[in-house]
Amino acid sequence: MIELLKKYREQISYLFFGGCTFLVSMVTFYLFSKVMGMSETVANIPSNVIAILFAYITNKLFVFQKKNDDKQGLLKEFISFLGGRAVTFLLEELIIFVGVDLLHIDGMIVKLIAQVVVILGNYFISKFFVFKKSE
Repeated sequence: MIELLKKYREQISYLFFGGCTFLVSMVTFYLFSKVMGMSETVANIPSNVIAILFAYITNKLFVFQKKNDDKQGLLKEFISFLGGRAVTFLLEELIIFVGVDLLHIDGMIVKLIAQVVVILGNYFISKFFVFKKSE
């Protein structure tokens, strides 16, 4: 069992911290859309900013355990991370727009569906582009 945990540490960590990021995203989305009364497409913007910052820190430190000693490497990595998240953010905005504004499905349900797509896309982008291991 320990060997399996070691073998799949990265995936297990990503699921855990991805779940935490999911919670941060859903709670902030709820607060902005339901409590503060923002439209779902607008509420998704600050919700994503908060979730992206949380995700960068947890992915860097705990999931992919990537160390950068120099500022230029850290900046390049952060910009790359933001670029990848921008792509999945636009995809999420499209899903929310279509689901809520065109199909009139409840915003929380559409956000949940969008998050599944986003989490999978973000893992792929982070693993193979942002935090890839140097060969």
